[in-house]
Amino acid sequence: MICNTASLKTYVPSENNPWTTKKLMHLYRRMGYSLHYDEIADKIKNDPAQLVDQILENAMEATMVPAPEWAEWTNLDFVDFDDNQEKFYEWAPSWITTMYQNGFQQKMTLFWHNHFVTQYGAYNCAPAAYKYLSLLQSYALGNFKTFVREVGKDAAMLIFLNGTQSTRQDPNENYARELFELFTLGRDNGYTQEDIENTSRALTGWVVYPCPTVTFISSLWDGGEKTIFGQTGNWGYDDVIDILFEQRATQIAEYIAMKIYKQFVYHTPNEDIIELLAVTLIENDFELLPVLSLLFKSEHFFDDSVIGNQMKSPIDIQLNFIRQIGFPIDMDEEVPKTIGGVAGFLGQSLFQPPNVAGWPGHRSWISSAHLRSRWEILSYYVGSIFESEFDPFQEMAKSLSPDHNDADIVTRSIVDYFLPNGLQNLEDYEKAVATFKVDIPTNYFENGSWSLEWDEAKYQVAFLILYIIKLPEFQMN
Repeated sequence: MICNTASLKTYVPSENNPWTTKKLMHLYRRMGYSLHYDEIADKIKNDPAQLVDQILENAMEATMVPAPEWAEWTNLDFVDFDDNQEKFYEWAPSWITTMYQNGFQQKMTLFWHNHFVTQYGAYNCAPAAYKYLSLLQSYALGNFKTFVREVGKDAAMLIFLNGTQSTRQDPNENYARELFELFTLGRDNGYTQEDIENTSRALTGWVVYPCPTVTFISSLWDGGEKTIFGQTGNWGYDDVIDILFEQRATQIAEYIAMKIYKQFVYHTPNEDIIELLAVTLIENDFELLPVLSLLFKSEHFFDDSVIGNQMKSPIDIQLNFIRQIGFPIDMDEEVPKTIGGVAGFLGQSLFQPPNVAGWPGHRSWISSAHLRSRWEILSYYVGSIFESEFDPFQEMAKSLSPDHNDADIVTRSIVDYFLPNGLQNLEDYEKAVATFKVDIPTNYFENGSWSLEWDEAKYQVAFLILYIIKLPEFQMN
C-alpha cells in the first residue's frame, strides 16, 4: 500500500514540487507507451496540464484499427471456418500497431477490453471481433451509460455470455449477472438474485445470425411484468439500462472510478479520491473525459509515490521498450505479430482474456518463468537491431546525456531513462557503470580520451540495456 495524501487539485509545478523528466516519463508511460528520447526536450517545455489536454485531444481524434476487407462480411461469406480464422489472425496484429501509434486511445481500448470481456474462442467470427474492437474504441473516452447500452447488443458479447440463446421460454442469466457484477456495480453491490432473474427476462429476444448480424425478434422476448430494483413493468432491454443508471448511479460511478484508478494510478484504491472521481462522473452524466482529465492533471497522479508502482503488463513492457529505443515497429510486418504472440505467451492474449473477469494484472503478470521470458524477448529486440541497418544506441546515449565524455553521467542518464525511479543507491549505479565500461581499459576513461563517438560506444550502450532489462526496477511502470 502506498501513502499518497495528494489531492485532485491540478498539479502546478513549484520549487518544492518541480516538473521533471521523471514526472514527464511517468505521464507518458501511464497515458501511452512511453516517450522516445528525441521527444523529451520538446515535451518538458510544456505545462503538465497542457500535455494532458493534448494527449486527451489526440486520443479523441485518433484513427482506429484499420477495417479489413471483410469488415462487413458475415460468417457465410468466408470460404470455410479455416478461412474465417486465418483472416482474423492476419488482421489481429494491426491492433498492436495502432496501440503503438495512438497510445492513450488504445490504452483505454485495452482497458475496456479487460472490463467488457469477450473471448474470441467463444464466437470464432472475425467480423464480430472487428465490430467488438470498433465499439470499444468508439466509446473508450465517451459516455459510459451509452457504452453499456451498446455493448450488450454486440455480437461478440451476445455469443460469449449466451444472450443469443436467451428466449422468453428459457431466459439465460449470464449477461444479466455480469452486467451487474462485473460491468456496472461490482460483486454483491445493490442487486439481488431476483433482480438478475427479472433482468435476464427483459434482455431476451436478441439473436446473432449470421454472425455478426444482430436482430431483435419480438416473439422471443418476454413481454411479461418484471420487477427490477423495485420497479415493476413489462421492461425490455433499454428499460433495464435506464433503470440501472437511475437507481444505482452512485454505485456504478464508484465502481468505474475504482477500476480506472486501479488501472492508471495504483492497484489499491484510495477511497477519498474514488469518491471525488465518482461525483465528477455523475455530475457529467457519465461522460468519461472529465474524469480522466481531472485524474491525470492532479497532484495525486503526479505524486512521487505513484511513479513506478505498477507491474508492466506483457504489452506494456514490449511497447514501452520498443518506443524508448526507437525500434521502428513498421520495419517488419512480423514485429506486431511477435509482440502479440509474446504477450499471449506471457499471459495477455489479446481477444482472449482468461475468463469473464479478465486479467487480474499487477503482480499476477510476474512469475519466475515469465520473468525470464520477459528478459529474453527484450534481448531479442536488441539483437534484432544489430542485425538490421537501424542503429539507435549511440544517438540515444548522446541525446540523453549532457556529457558525452563521462561514462558515469552517460550510464546514469540511460539508467534513469529506462527505470521510473532510477536505482536505489550509489552502489547500484556503480555496478551499472562497470557494465557500461565492459572491457575498455580504465585509462581511457581516466584520461578523458573515451567518448560516445567511439565505435565501441554502441556496444557499450547495448550491454548496459541488456543489464537494465534484468533489473527488478525495470518491471515497474
